[in-house]
Amino acid sequence: MPARSAANIFARRVSALRQRIEAAEVGGLVDAHPPNVQYLTGFTGSAGVFLLTPRDAILFTDSRYRIQAREEARNVEVRVESVRLHTAAGKALRGRHRRPVIYSPEHTSVAQRHELAQASGRGVRWMAVEGVVEELRSVKDESEIAVMREAARLAEEALSEVLKLVKPGVEENDLAAEIEYRMRRKGASGAAFPTIVASGPRAALPHAQPSRKRIAKNELVVFDLGAILRGYCSDLTRTVHVGRASARVREWYRAVLEAQAAARAILRPGVDGAAVDAAARGRLRRSGLARYFTHSTGHGLGREVHEIPRLARLSRSVIRAGQVVTLEPGIYIQGVGGIRIEDDIVVREDGTESLTQLNRELLEL
Repeated sequence: MPARSAANIFARRVSALRQRIEAAEVGGLVDAHPPNVQYLTGFTGSAGVFLLTPRDAILFTDSRYRIQAREEARNVEVRVESVRLHTAAGKALRGRHRRPVIYSPEHTSVAQRHELAQASGRGVRWMAVEGVVEELRSVKDESEIAVMREAARLAEEALSEVLKLVKPGVEENDLAAEIEYRMRRKGASGAAFPTIVASGPRAALPHAQPSRKRIAKNELVVFDLGAILRGYCSDLTRTVHVGRASARVREWYRAVLEAQAAARAILRPGVDGAAVDAAARGRLRRSGLARYFTHSTGHGLGREVHEIPRLARLSRSVIRAGQVVTLEPGIYIQGVGGIRIEDDIVVREDGTESLTQLNRELLEL
């Protein structure tokens, strides 16, 4: 991306955030959560604190990132500090603000909160507010969606290649390693999360870690993977059957696939996440399988693999156009196995778009 275009993107994001804090009548915001710092400034280092006030946008970092920060950061002042970064941010606010300053309790430790208060002095009041930047991040622009589409394609290509290696006797560990290796070879900076390959009874563990278990004939295998590409994640799950599937397995698979379709049919701006979850759960209930669906229907996706909104029973999230979510209903039957189908979906004003295109029908290997 040309430097000028990048600067414009970060300028728009900072401007939108500044409008939010001014509308909330607060004096500023401090955020050190790396995905938020990256989103607002372009800086990808592990040590950065971002400070926004009505007048200033400052990135504090340390000497390890002196060169990197000045190369990557856009539309902000970069300050390389020799003191702790939260202390530096607090000092920059000393004596300047009567209105409270926001920090994220989810991403700020007790020690960091103490540093901010000590450095800023008694004149600054600190207000804990969750999700200010995350709410802004949740709605993607077309440039972000384009990267996520590419990240999805990359993951699909890696999985498609590895499915050709699936046969009785192959270890789960080996298949997971092949997936992550191939994603990197295709341009990913890494896996969005530890790749899941779970076969047979282990497929009943939604977050199973790959093991030394060898794939056997006549069992289900769940693959859950994602790539990080230029800071954005994909998240894809497919379930295959080694050998000819029984009528019972086919019936289960069809129910999960239709549960995903039911969730997608209701997904649109203005709907709450609980309603989307209920649509998937309702379809599984009609097949007597709802008790085997043990997690939520989906979650937001972007710079992190789990973002706003949540698609869950107790979710209060209201869906907005531009959000990217996963739809991933599944069933998990102890001693037998599991089935999960997951796709990355963009919410549009007039419908939805799937970023993942890999065949969703049951694949028998």
